[in-house]
Amino acid sequence: MKYIFVTGGVISGLGKGTTAAALGRLLVARGFRVTAIKIDPYLNIDAGTMNPFEHGEVFVMDDGGEVDLDLGTYERFLDVNLSKDHNITTGKIYLSVINKERDGVYLGKTVQIIPHITNEIKRRIAAAAESSGAEIALIELGGTVGDIESMPFLEAVRQMSMEMGGRNGHREFLFIHTTLIPEVGSVGEQKTKPTQHSVRELRAIGIDPDLIIARAERDIEPDIKKKISLFCNVPVEAVISAPNLPSIYGLPMWLEEQHVAEYVLRKLGLAGGVPELSQWKEFYLKLEHPRYFVDVAIVGKYTELADAYISHIEAFHHVGAATECKVNTRFIESEDLEKKGAEKLLSGSDAILVPGGFGSRGIEGKISAAGYARSSNKPFLGICLGFQCAVIEYARSVLGWDKANSTEFNPDSPHPVIDLLPEQREVSEKGGTMRLGAHKVVLEPESLAAKLYSSTTIYERHRHRFEINPELISDLTSRDLRFTGKSEDSRRMEVAELRSNDYFVGSQFHPEFKSRPGRPSPLHMGLITAALKQKYGTT
Repeated sequence: MKYIFVTGGVISGLGKGTTAAALGRLLVARGFRVTAIKIDPYLNIDAGTMNPFEHGEVFVMDDGGEVDLDLGTYERFLDVNLSKDHNITTGKIYLSVINKERDGVYLGKTVQIIPHITNEIKRRIAAAAESSGAEIALIELGGTVGDIESMPFLEAVRQMSMEMGGRNGHREFLFIHTTLIPEVGSVGEQKTKPTQHSVRELRAIGIDPDLIIARAERDIEPDIKKKISLFCNVPVEAVISAPNLPSIYGLPMWLEEQHVAEYVLRKLGLAGGVPELSQWKEFYLKLEHPRYFVDVAIVGKYTELADAYISHIEAFHHVGAATECKVNTRFIESEDLEKKGAEKLLSGSDAILVPGGFGSRGIEGKISAAGYARSSNKPFLGICLGFQCAVIEYARSVLGWDKANSTEFNPDSPHPVIDLLPEQREVSEKGGTMRLGAHKVVLEPESLAAKLYSSTTIYERHRHRFEINPELISDLTSRDLRFTGKSEDSRRMEVAELRSNDYFVGSQFHPEFKSRPGRPSPLHMGLITAALKQKYGTT
């Protein structure tokens, strides 16, 4: 196993995850089996209980792990399915060590950061990497060098690099440092001092970067590269310019032009083949040169932070490339619909997406968005809570159940069309206790969903506590609404369709989590295809 460790300096949000994912894409294109691990230095056990305003989207794995959104970037770029073990947090590390101490594993020794915490970090990194069957593991450390929370992790990987050593003059462990090159003054002079200080702090810890990814507004000037090389003790060829690009999907080609993968493989003593990037390039070209344009309104509860819906945005990119369409996403706060009305805010959109969420805030706005889409025949996709809101609206407007609701929002509703899952009734803990992960869904053979998936059996990822009330299903389906996707035992309703509309679909699961370049989410694909047909008459 070869390890590539990615750190960040100066400020957070420099694109460590995207950089690692793009490098991983180049390694996969050369025939290597690659996996990825994200280290988050916060004390939470996982991302499941974190507010999207705090940390963006909670990404869900096949095994039910609730993890950092960067794991979604890795899955999309590497085209792999990762597990919850590929997201390591301080909380997981400390909980494990404390439990071992309570169980007497340490035989009465004083438990300390070194060696007990660092040993647990090393163990988890190695276990996640080796269990994947990969040849190369990319490990991203969240935050920036110098953060107190990151120190045990940096010490652990320093120890790993020493313990693993090398063979035949080649390394088993490589360090990549991502840093910022700001521009100051009206002439836009690129400054290297932040990078110098960041690298100096990293070297003081005992880690010498092998590669520096220099983030900037524009391409790094040759003289700036030489200066970074001189002061940071890396070859000029190891100073990589990473300016802002129109799309993250263009980053692999940008890094390839600078021979990053070749440099990395040479340092690791690996011989890579000729990269096969033709499909990725074709995907990117179609994404950047659309023939059509549609506007999608995303009616959400966390719209102030786009990262809260990042998997939906990426799914629309995947669909856009497949349909040669530029999908413009417009975020609309669901509470604004309650104040200003759905027609005023949604009439200019070509399609409507109502994504998941939790809590009562803005729920009536989401319900009104589903109602506007249903009554105006606007292509509509409701995901998780959006699916439930669409059923509530249908029950109110079509069946005449004016007070229909979810027991999450109104426990005393006379028509509780959405109710708590039976196995959730005795659950008090919040973290990792929902219905999570990939579950089998059976689709009706003649349904729109089955046509979109080209299958009647699918496996999609879930994250919910509430479901369609099974006691009211016969009443709900007495008119136009059909539940065309169900759990394997037919107990849970998974997909809803209104056949009188061009495209009105809801799913209890989250299809956005498995959307990939070249294989977009079928339900997002259906939404945009319907919008294109209405707008341009094209299929």
